[in-house]
Amino acid sequence: MDVMDCGATCLRMIFKYYGQSVSIHKIRKLCQTKNTGVNLLGISEAAEKLGFRTYGVRLTLEQLQEIELPCILHWNQNHFVVLYKVKRDKYYISDPALGLVTYDSKEFVQNWYSAKELHSGLSLVLSPGPEFYQLDEEEPDLSLKWGKMFRYFYKYKRLFTQLILGMVLGTILQLVTPFLTQSVVDIGINTKNISFINLILIAQLMLFVGSTAVSFIRSWILLHISTRVNISILTDLLIKIMKLPMNFFDIKTHGDLMQRMADQQRIESFLTGSTLNTLFSIVNMLIFGALLIVYNKIIFLVFFAATILYTLWILFFMKYRRELDNKRFKISSENQTYMVEMIQSIKDIKLNNAQKQKRWGWEALQARLFKFKVKSLALSQYQSIGSMAINQTKGIIITFISAKAVIDGDMTLGGMMAVQYIVGMVSSPVESLLGFMQSFQDAKISMERLNEIYETEDEEDVKKDYLDNLPEKKDIEIRNLTFRYYGAGNEPIFNRLNLNFPAGKTTAIVGTSGSGKTTILKLLLRFYEYEEGEILIGGKRLEQFDFSLWRDKCGAVLQDNYVYADTIERNITVNEEFPDQQRLDTAIEIANLNEFIAEQPFGLATKIGTAGKGVSQGQRQRLMIARAVYKEPQFIFLDEATNSLDANNEKVIIENLDRFFQKRTVIVVAHRLSTVKNADNIIVLEKGNVVEQGTHTELTASKGKYFELVRNQLELGN
Repeated sequence: MDVMDCGATCLRMIFKYYGQSVSIHKIRKLCQTKNTGVNLLGISEAAEKLGFRTYGVRLTLEQLQEIELPCILHWNQNHFVVLYKVKRDKYYISDPALGLVTYDSKEFVQNWYSAKELHSGLSLVLSPGPEFYQLDEEEPDLSLKWGKMFRYFYKYKRLFTQLILGMVLGTILQLVTPFLTQSVVDIGINTKNISFINLILIAQLMLFVGSTAVSFIRSWILLHISTRVNISILTDLLIKIMKLPMNFFDIKTHGDLMQRMADQQRIESFLTGSTLNTLFSIVNMLIFGALLIVYNKIIFLVFFAATILYTLWILFFMKYRRELDNKRFKISSENQTYMVEMIQSIKDIKLNNAQKQKRWGWEALQARLFKFKVKSLALSQYQSIGSMAINQTKGIIITFISAKAVIDGDMTLGGMMAVQYIVGMVSSPVESLLGFMQSFQDAKISMERLNEIYETEDEEDVKKDYLDNLPEKKDIEIRNLTFRYYGAGNEPIFNRLNLNFPAGKTTAIVGTSGSGKTTILKLLLRFYEYEEGEILIGGKRLEQFDFSLWRDKCGAVLQDNYVYADTIERNITVNEEFPDQQRLDTAIEIANLNEFIAEQPFGLATKIGTAGKGVSQGQRQRLMIARAVYKEPQFIFLDEATNSLDANNEKVIIENLDRFFQKRTVIVVAHRLSTVKNADNIIVLEKGNVVEQGTHTELTASKGKYFELVRNQLELGN
């Protein structure tokens, strides 16, 4: 389902092998799959929670023959596959990315051994315990919920009626053509009646004009429907994505999300394009097929047999083409990644004189890509030759039968020409149907991916009644908080942490990297859910407040805030269509942005590039400070908000912020301790625990951990 689902999918395959269906979503959650993937420990823990006994071992090729199969192998140091059979030096692999693949021992070792010198590879051996057979799992039906999609088309039912009428009219117009052709030959030519021929040709011309007009109108109607439906589907998808919890985006890669955004286009294209065209083709095939039976039953039987043979021939190659295409895609992807890496690292390549080695690496990839292109071309040629042979043989046999029928007097020459036209009209829908099968498969996969998003629970529970006002007392209190980041084997960041942030005061959090300072801010902003404990706002649990209400009252400058490809004004006032000029001026003044804006060619209306291109780190931070100040929040969270500023700007902004902080609850996280020395309370964190707290004067006097941190920066001496 996703790029990083290989580990969860391997486990799901093994569950199915032993007769149990467990949803990919449950396995993914138990494996603690992230956007960087999953490790063997995560797969092992998930399997044991679902009733398996597991053993993570490093094995040689000989030892692998003795273990219970199927087992999970760590593959190419970045992938997981299932080994389900070993026979006569052949290793049978079920690869989530490629399907069922067979390797000889040399290829198998190259992929499995993590390093040549180790002569062994990582494996997870699994065997079901008694609890496994007591699982009562029911696979959620995520596939083909077409009802969700068809509701978008219902409002255009009148236009669809017009489309169907247009298709029927087009078919009728085409149906007349073979009879006209037959009339030209049998009546016009045989009787040498040029006036009749002219009349028929004028009729054919009018039919062509009518058919073209119907086709044009149909195309415009289809464009109207597809564009509107596409926007509606995409809008609803974006609304749903915006409601999802933050950990959903930690699990999915950008590629997974972008693919799903594109998936709705495939569904819309399938429903408005492939389905209607195929319906049109089926109608044509049935009508012209019936007409062919009327003309000659033997020709129809020959055509029918050839069509079945042609279809079977095409379908026979689909599996092999898919396998080759997957392998080619993988090598092409590696090639693209390698090229980007070379271009981005050109300075290091030149610095280390590694031009030749890098070029050799690229040439090796090209050799692999060439081999697969040769195989792909050979397969394509086999398929093409067979298809052409079937079609040509069919054409020759039909021509022979129809010509013999003309000679024997069973058919007229015009009838023979009409038959050739009818055969052409019936052949085209067959090819269209085969394309429809591929489109249907694509749409089905896309539907499953989209349904997965729609089945994910929203950040806010719509059935829950949230408080719509904050209490008057706005102290923040953390009680007995335990939290660990999502992922197998992660140790708790906090274990029963207790903290208090008084209302209307500035509290600073300091400590070494990795001590949990930023994590506290993310928990307060409700980016993540914690395992145990509680966070209280004025004595009320944070979970009781509406998400948008709470975040509306919070202004935050984080390390990874985003600068949009928009004007300076809109980057500061991101949540308002019509900004308040007075608040905007105040925000610009506090962030000391006046000079920067005055230097821009269009002032506040100046556009800055994607992700802040053309803006320095210091200017970016000042924009983020202005954005936070503009909201006029009651709670302010600053994470290294001034670490990219020069000394002069930092001094001015800190003085401005100190005035703005009055009567607001402020939490400041910083490494540059000069920014926190004026705080009302300073908390020193060490590995997720509070080791000291107090004012700057108190902590420096005690000469503890805080004193060590600030001694060099503030030159406090010994």
